[in-house]
Amino acid sequence: MRIRPEAPGDEAAIGALTAAAFTGHPHSDGTEPLIIERLRRLGMLTLSLVAEDGAEIVGHVAFSPVTLSGGDSGWYGLGPVSVAPGRQKSGIGSALIREGLGVLKAQGASGCALVGDPAYYNRFGFVVRRELQTTGVPPEFFLVLTLHGEVPSGIVAFHPAFFGDAE
Repeated sequence: MRIRPEAPGDEAAIGALTAAAFTGHPHSDGTEPLIIERLRRLGMLTLSLVAEDGAEIVGHVAFSPVTLSGGDSGWYGLGPVSVAPGRQKSGIGSALIREGLGVLKAQGASGCALVGDPAYYNRFGFVVRRELQTTGVPPEFFLVLTLHGEVPSGIVAFHPAFFGDAE
């Protein structure tokens, strides 16, 4: 398996993989492929990595900019993360996340935020920080990772593409 940036022509495979990965997931509303499509179309898919096994894409991770109410810059949102159903729990998602965070850190990003299960994302250093919050999510599931500098304070807003109101 190798991890590489998304390339032209990967879009359909990423969409199908993401749909399959989230089918039946209790916290999914089925919009994850649309989130990626909207971010891509709007030029807000900052980093899109795929895990490839032979000629098959078996994993994908997306990173996009977030805004902070205090005006701090250089923060990104992680997600969606998708792994082919038959390949989940084999380390592909972890490898994609670690690679993506490494790229962001090397590019000087300040930090990364996500909504997810702390039992999974704590292993990458994501934690609840009372200085940063988001709306509409129980605080225990909003996690952040500082890559450079201090932790700012404020409200974090994910791109409108996550909510279907970005055109």
